[in-house]
Amino acid sequence: MATMADNDWKARLGVVYSTNPDFQYTTAQAEEAATLEAGKQRLIVGIDRRNRGGKQVTLITGFVGADEDLKALAKTLKTKLGVGGSAKEGEITIQGDFREKVTDLLKQMGYNAKRGN
Repeated sequence: MATMADNDWKARLGVVYSTNPDFQYTTAQAEEAATLEAGKQRLIVGIDRRNRGGKQVTLITGFVGADEDLKALAKTLKTKLGVGGSAKEGEITIQGDFREKVTDLLKQMGYNAKRGN
């Protein structure tokens, strides 16, 4: 018997069904990239002012790895700087202009960090 979780019809829209009674539909799950070690990461620390209501944010791009590791790095930086921010889609956003401090912190952690703009 199929449970409610197995009967997610929205995930199967546009799929051609088989008449084989033994056919089991499987969905492809996206694989996360393995996190590179700190020395092999090439992070670029820049500043961004676009679409933020005139506020400045420090933007760290170039992180390759799992979302959990990205969020852990963001939390460490936010804690050491005492500011807010977010981490999503391979980018870390830190509120305010902290390019020099973030670059220094990342280099102390062993990352290959470079100041962008």
